Parts: sequence; C-alpha cells; structure tokens
Amino acid sequence: MNANNRTRQLARAGRLRPITPSVFLGRALAAAVVVFFSLFFIVPIAWLLIAPSKDGRQLLLENPFSVGTLDQFAANWESLMTYQNGLVWTWLGNSAFYATAALVITLVISIPAGYALALTEFRGRHLLLVTTLVVMLIPNTALVLPVFLELSAVRLIGSPLAVILPFSFFPFGVYLTYIYFSTTISRDLLDAARIDGASELRVFGQVALPLATPVVALVGFFSFTGNWTNYFLPFVTVPGRAAPIQVGIAELLANVPQFNPTSAASTTIDLPVLALATLLSVAPVLIVFLFSQRFLVTGMTAGGTKG
Repeated sequence: MNANNRTRQLARAGRLRPITPSVFLGRALAAAVVVFFSLFFIVPIAWLLIAPSKDGRQLLLENPFSVGTLDQFAANWESLMTYQNGLVWTWLGNSAFYATAALVITLVISIPAGYALALTEFRGRHLLLVTTLVVMLIPNTALVLPVFLELSAVRLIGSPLAVILPFSFFPFGVYLTYIYFSTTISRDLLDAARIDGASELRVFGQVALPLATPVVALVGFFSFTGNWTNYFLPFVTVPGRAAPIQVGIAELLANVPQFNPTSAASTTIDLPVLALATLLSVAPVLIVFLFSQRFLVTGMTAGGTKG
C-alpha cells in the first residue's frame, strides 16, 4: 500500500510519467529514427573496414560483411604500395605538405584577425566583419573557376602555391575566433595589461593568445580537415604527380574495371585495393581528431557563455 501511494505521489509531482500509448509510440518512433540513421552511417564504414581483407571476387560474390584473411589484406597492401612505384605515398606527402602549410598560414592570419575584430576598434571594422560573414556563405565549389583563372593569370598553375594560397583563405576561422574572443576573453583583463604598459601586440601574444588555445585547436582542425579533403581545386590546379591523395583516389577509381569498363590503363585496380586506399586517405584526419578532441570540445563550448 505504501509503495502504491508513493507511486501516485511521484506521478502527481510530475516525476513519474505514465506510459500512455501516445508516449510509447513517440519513444518507439524516436528509437526507430536513431537506429535507422545509425545503420545508415555505420554499415558503409563497417563494409569499408572489411573490404581490404578480401579479393575482388569475394567482395562481389560473398557475404558483404564476411571477414577475409590477413594474407589477402597483405596482398592488397602490396598491390597499393607498388602502384606506379609507390605513387600513393607521393600523393599522401603532397596532401600533408599542402594541408600543413596552409594551416600555418591560416592560424597566423585568422587568430589575430578575429582578435582585432572582437577586441579592438578601427575604421572599417564593421564592414570587414560583414564581408567575412558574406564570404562564408559562398560555396567553395563556386570559387574554383575564379580562383583557377586568377592563378593562371599569375602563372601559378602546377605550383604548390596554387593549392596552399587558396587553402589559406579561411573566413570561417576568422569568424570562430571573433566569436571566441568576444564571448570568452575578459576586456578588463586586457585593459589591466594595457595599464601596466603592455603594447597591443604584447597584450595579444602574452595575455589573449595563451587563453585562446581551444579556439586555435578548433580553427586548426577545421582548416586541416577542409584542406585535406578538398578535391575540386587541386584537381584543376596541380595535376599529375603533384596531386594530393583525394585526386589520387579519383585516378585509382578510373582504373577500376567495375567503374570504368572502357579503361585502357596498363595497370588495373581491384575494388579491395581502392577501399584500402580510401582508408589510408582518411587515417590522418582521424588521427588528428583523436589527439585533439579534448581541445575541440572545449573550443566548441567555450563561446557559449560570457566569461
């Protein structure tokens, strides 16, 4: 009797909601949606992880989620590493060089720019901020042709600068930094440093920048990821052996008979080898994410409240 009374009291207080048919249906629908989208994203990844352990025939005819053998994985790895004398390593090296060089330039420009927009006053500040927001709305693919024509006019096509310079243009990083400095860094702390005689450059370098580690990591991660996965711009500006891994994957895809039956290439690529190359292309981004996720979470939440 006491237990029943307690249950009624909890129900009246709103702490125990009775499970009506409508509530049950809502929960079931929510669970179904979660399961559907989980499978939608997890199943292809699971297939991609298993595919390199099979040969081409097994991949097409056997159970898609049956696991192959380590020997076959080694054979696929050997096939990928010997493709055009290890061209995949050249592609990966190009990607690392382009993404890292552009990342350094992005951080050198974006962090001070966001600080200046957030915490200093100068003529044209509002116009510059509005311009930054407008440029963020322009899709990167829409800029490929204008950027190509501009680079062609200054004879940079085929040069590493044809990729590094456009990659370094990152208005989203400026905006992220602006939001962080506007909402997190105390103006009183900066004013105290100025009163003590510190120059504006010293205030930024010794006071504001050490407090901005989370947003620096966040901007760096987004910049590196965007640069590493960019396809269209490198495709038209650095062809051949100077291409990054994403363009290289497209070349491998063109040599897979299942995707290109008319290919006359002397060296064909099996589907499991293509799957292995795909995993290799995303591994650096995954490694960067795993090592920086603590800073990423801090950076994404730090601007939510006034510090």
